[in-house]
Parts: sequence; C-alpha cells; structure tokens
Amino acid sequence: MEREPMRIREGYLVKKGSMFNTWKPMWVVLLEDGIEFYKRKSDNSPKGMIPLKGSTINSPCQDFGKRMFVFKLTAAKQQDHFFQASYLEERDAWVRDIKKAIQCIDGGQRFARKSTRKSIRLPETINLSALYLSMKDPEKGIKELKLEKDKKVFNHCFTGTAVIDWLVSSNSIRNRKEGLMLASSLLNEGYLQPAGDTSKAAAEGLSDTPFLDLSDAYYYFPDSGFFCEGNSSDDDVVLKEEFRGMIVKQGCLLKQGHRRKNWKVRKFVLREDPAYLHYYDLAGGEDPLGAIHLRGCVVTAVEDMPDSKKYDVENNLFEIITASEVHYYLQAASSAERTEWIKAIQSVARTGK
Repeated sequence: MEREPMRIREGYLVKKGSMFNTWKPMWVVLLEDGIEFYKRKSDNSPKGMIPLKGSTINSPCQDFGKRMFVFKLTAAKQQDHFFQASYLEERDAWVRDIKKAIQCIDGGQRFARKSTRKSIRLPETINLSALYLSMKDPEKGIKELKLEKDKKVFNHCFTGTAVIDWLVSSNSIRNRKEGLMLASSLLNEGYLQPAGDTSKAAAEGLSDTPFLDLSDAYYYFPDSGFFCEGNSSDDDVVLKEEFRGMIVKQGCLLKQGHRRKNWKVRKFVLREDPAYLHYYDLAGGEDPLGAIHLRGCVVTAVEDMPDSKKYDVENNLFEIITASEVHYYLQAASSAERTEWIKAIQSVARTGK
C-alpha cells in the first residue's frame, strides 16, 4: 500500500494569479513531494499543485516592490509561483521547509526535521509527529490559554508543567524525568516553541535542560496562532480582565475608505469569537461603523498602494484580504504595532468563527 505524503506545513498565504496580477488568499499545504493550494481550508480538492522535484526557491523576492515577505517558487518547467507570507518569521519558516523538502527529493530521502534522538537517547519506538497531533487534539490535548507575566499577555500558549502533566496522564512517559527528555526532543525538533524570556533562555542552553518543567515557563504550538502583547499600564490590565475571552486587541488605526478612498482614523476592536474586526468613530457611540469578517482571511504587510502618497500614508501599511476577496488597507502607528496587529488578526482568522 502506497504511503500518503506527509504534511510538512500548512496555512493561509497570499498567492499571485498565474495569468493576471491579482493576489488572492489560499490555503497552502506543503507535502513531501509538492505544494497544494486550496481556495478555502475546508475544500476537499486543491485548485492546483506544484511538484517540488526540480524546483528552485528564491527568497527574499524583490519582483513586487509594494509587497513584503514574498518568496518565489520556480517549478521544473520554469513556471514561477509567487507567495506572500504575513510576516518575516512566517516567510522564513515556509522557505526553510520548502528548501529542505526539495533537497530530500533530490537526495532520494524522506523529509525529517532535525533529529535529536542520538543526543538525548530517545527510543526509536516514539513517533514525535503522532505525539504532536495528540497534544493538539481539541478535546484530549493540551489546553491553550491566555497567560500573563511581566506585564505581557501570551495568547494561545501553555506552561512547561502542563506539558509534562499531559505526557504523564496520557501514559507517554513513566516519570517527569522522562517527560523532560521527551519534551526537549519536541522542542528541539520544532513541535514546541518557547514563549517568554524564561523558556527562551533554557532553549538557548542557559539551563540544565532545553525544556523546563515550570509553571512560569511558557510554550506554544508553531501553527497555533500564538502572539504576545504588552500591557502599557495598570488600566490596560483591568481592561483585558473585563473583556477576557472576547477582545484580543484594540486600538486606533488609519483606514482607507472603500468608496472615496480617503483615509480616516478609526478605533478598532478585534474579537476572537465571532472572528470580526469592528471599527468605530472616534467621536464615540456604541454601534460600530462596520466590521471585517476575518475567518479565512489573509493579512500581510505592504510597502505602499494606490493613493498612499497622496494621503501621506506610505509607512506601516498592512492589507486584509477576506475569504470573499474584499481588500482592506490599514496603517499602524509603528512597524512593531503593525506586526502585533498582523499576528493578532492571523490568530483570530484561524480560530474564530
């Protein structure tokens, strides 16, 4: 029986059309032997497939000056495919895995993430990929939480202690010492990511073990939509407590109008469920002026756009393309603020309804 190709990475990216200069959100799946792209995540059949054998990848790609974080995949038949990620780390992760998949095909090898079995003597019977899927199970897996530490809010993460507790309860290990070994392997092979200074310092070798069995060491799944935001004052903490579980992020952004194309400052409120980004008049009022449905959307940073120079809004722009292919352009106050909004919106788009 022929083995199905392993799914290496999947998520929403913006893809350029093959005939026209249109950019549309696509659910992209990286397999061992190719890349499939779907119009929606829920679709059963792909819109297209790019074989990886004989392909080359180019990143960063400067072919489109107005779009950031673009990479180009050139198939064996010299057909170019352009993809845009939401932010730098996401683009680099896709490029890294695609390069490795191509190298494995050329070398006649199976795709496998960096092995740590020899260094930590992990038994060959343990399937890290299967264990990772069990850990992510919505009902029986590790619960993703919103945790606070050092005036920062960590969304979609969990503690090191919670990981070891889960491994013990699922009978994956005999004791917590074995749990540390197994969790360290998951961390080193990319199935877990450190969040916060404590866990990052351990992962960089500043502790006895790469993984910490501590309640103040935070971790997250790489494709969970994790993001971190800071609390600037005690008032922010009170506000977050009041709307916990409802509001992910809020603040002022410059928004381009759809009809007159003029730009106005609006107050934006990002809700996790339902997945909407509501915007309000700064003058007040409880009812929003409008809302952007985020489920299945793609959000990316852009350099500039039509009329941006006319209205002096050339910096820190980002674009939201909804599942129904409506384009919204917004401007943040700084590059860091833009990245925070992109990651927050991306998280809600994946998990909200």
